[in-house]
Formats: sequence, C-alpha cells, structure tokens
Amino acid sequence: MKRSVLKRYVSWFAAAAMLAGCGPPQAISPPAGQLANPAAAHRLTIGYNSLYIFRGGRDGAEPVAGLLLQRGKLYGTTWNGGTNNDGTIFAVTGMGVETILYRFKGGKDGRKPAAGIINVNDTLYGTTSSGGAGNDGTVFAITTFGNERVLHRFGSSGDGAEPYAGLLHVNGTLYGTTRSGGANGQGTVFAITTSGKETVLHSFGASGDGANPLAELINAHGTLYGTTSSGGAYSCGSRGSCGTVFSITTSGTEKVLHSFGQGADGGEPHASLIRVKDTLYGTTSQGGTSGGCGGYGCGTVFSITTGGTENVLLSFGVGLADGITPDAALIGAHGYLFGTASGGGGYNDGIVFRIFDD
Repeated sequence: MKRSVLKRYVSWFAAAAMLAGCGPPQAISPPAGQLANPAAAHRLTIGYNSLYIFRGGRDGAEPVAGLLLQRGKLYGTTWNGGTNNDGTIFAVTGMGVETILYRFKGGKDGRKPAAGIINVNDTLYGTTSSGGAGNDGTVFAITTFGNERVLHRFGSSGDGAEPYAGLLHVNGTLYGTTRSGGANGQGTVFAITTSGKETVLHSFGASGDGANPLAELINAHGTLYGTTSSGGAYSCGSRGSCGTVFSITTSGTEKVLHSFGQGADGGEPHASLIRVKDTLYGTTSQGGTSGGCGGYGCGTVFSITTGGTENVLLSFGVGLADGITPDAALIGAHGYLFGTASGGGGYNDGIVFRIFDD
C-alpha cells in the first residue's frame, strides 16, 4: 500500500468525517476498481474557514468528538466548559451561529462527554464518560430543543463504567461499550432501549477475550464488530496485553477475531473499525515493523476479514516525515482510506494521510 501526507487538506477530511458520523456506521462501497486506482480520484480544491470558535466557560471547550449533521445543523459535544466545566451539547448552523442545548451539571445528569451523538427518529443520544449515580457515566437522550433525560446511570453491580465511546443504533436498540466495569472490571458491551432498559451483552476480562474497549461498535450484516485496547492472547510486557478485534451478536455471543501481539501485526487499537464492502479496516496505536517509539512500534493500519484473517497494510515510523501513533478511526472516500497519526511528521506534530493500492 502507498501513503501520502495531506496536511494541507485537513478541512476536507474534517467535513468527510462529519458526514461519516451521520447516524450508525455504514458500509462504504467505492466504485469497482477505484480503491486499486488512485488516478480515478478527483483533484480537490480546498477552502477553509472557522465556523465557530469556542470561548470556554459556559460556552464550552475542547470538542474532542466528531459532529452529527442533522437538518442543516451540526451537533456535537465538548469535554469541558459549561456550568461546572463538565461539558456541553451544542448546535452550530452553517452560518456559524452556535446554540448550547445543554450544560452538564456534573451530578446525576452526567459529565465529560467524550463521544459524539447520534440521531434516532429526531432524538439525539449519547454517553458521558463520568457522572451519574456513582460517577461511572451515563447514557442520555436530548431533543433538538435541549430537553435532556438520562436513560441509564452506570455503576450498578456488573453493568459497566466509563463509556468513552458513542452509540450504535440497530433495529430500535442502542449498543455501546464501557471501558471498565462489568463482571470482571475490564469493560462491557451493552444494549439499551430508547426507554432506558440496559442489558450487559458481554463482560470483558475472561481468559483471552480482550479488555478495556474505547471505541464505537460497527454493524455488518447484523453482527457487531469492535476493538479492545488491551487484553487478548498475548502479553505486551509492562504495557499489559495488546488488544483484540472481536465480533459479538446482538444476543451477546462474543468471538475474538484477532489478538494483537504488538509485533509486526500491531497492538493497542484505540479506534473503531470501518467496513469497506466485506472487509474491516482499522488502526493500532502501537506495534508494526519500525521498531521505534520506545521499542513498542509506532502503529499500523490493518485490514481484517469477518472470519479473522488480519493483514497489516502499513507500519508507521519508517521515515522522517512519516507519522506515528494513529489513535483515530479511518474513513473511506474517493477510493482511498484516510486517517490521522497523532505524532511524527516533519514537525513531530502529526499528519493526515491517505492509503491506496499500487
């Protein structure tokens, strides 16, 4: 696979990521042959402008998640700011007019949303990573007029804690992950109805099944797929285990598709997968063939079939201008895979990259 650094084109990728966040992840089906033919992609003319600049305080600060485009408005969350610096939910028009829909109070209503929101039948749904009954996070619903209600407060015995990832909507039910909690204290996959009935589908931490999922699930033909940032069959020394790719049915049958070894195959995936036709693609923040980044490897881009055959497409950290430590999910558009690496590059401040076949 080839890769080109596109730091000048950040705004276009941000727009593509925004559109990719409009509802549950969907399969990306480029025209036949385009992924193998980069010449088929159109040359882009790029413009950039700031729609809205956050001021902190009650206005919100640090929007760390992606956006949702809904009826001409962009909806998102901020990690900080608001009433008690516990985060906000906001809307921005295409003209840059911002409205705060809700300021988290930091109590039972939740605090510190790390993920974006999704739309289901004109109601918005999301998670907060903490707050709630035991400061273990919440699932919430909010109308576009700002009426918020908590669907579930994590912290009961075995129900999970710290949902850093967003939600996935499948056939009337919301699905998500928690980083910790559950029967073994190492995270869960859960289902929740829009009326608030929560069910733990799987508790991580059993032998080799993965631990500490940070990313959203995706849906492929009715089966859910995700990553865990640690756990699995192989040890990564002082850093613990190396993470997994897993599948889980909506009834709760979990299967490890691949355990990373933080060797050439990568390690510690922090981001969700994407699906291009019937192949899944993702990133690992460590591992690969470079041997850099403290000896742990600088990360990879990989593909994996739904049957579990993994293939490393790219190892980071092989050159001065190369990126390191990809922490975010990929997107697929115009026959390419696009992504970001949080470090490396000519100034060691990260890169935007694309991947395509020879």
